[in-house]
Amino acid sequence: MKALIQRVKSASVNVNGERVGEIDHGILLLLGVEKTDDRASADKLLKKILGYRIFADDEGKMNLNLQQVQGGLLVVSQFTLVADTQKGLRPSFSSGASPQLGEELYDYFVEQAEKAHETVATGRFAADMQVNLLNDGPVTFWLES
Repeated sequence: MKALIQRVKSASVNVNGERVGEIDHGILLLLGVEKTDDRASADKLLKKILGYRIFADDEGKMNLNLQQVQGGLLVVSQFTLVADTQKGLRPSFSSGASPQLGEELYDYFVEQAEKAHETVATGRFAADMQVNLLNDGPVTFWLES
């Protein structure tokens, strides 16, 4: 699994003009699923995201994680994260999970996130989404399981 996380002051996702998910301060997580991923990959990545120290402590150092600052987690499926962009001018998605596996693992990831963290919001799998965010920093990291 691949994740692009961004520390945000706020973030929201709309589908067909309807707001389907939003958070105040926290992490916007764009999540890509590869065909080799499984539930263990999802568990490993979730643990890393929830524990990743990207929020400032009282001294302004990135020493606090999402749970310590009681921030929100907005999970948005992003198939294009798994693209191979090494050759040519058109991305290849050959390493991407099938839609069935992608949705199964996305749903599993969200389910586990909701069990482990208080504030979780989502986009809608495979939908055309409009994501709005106010990046805080900016602070953005690429994580893989």
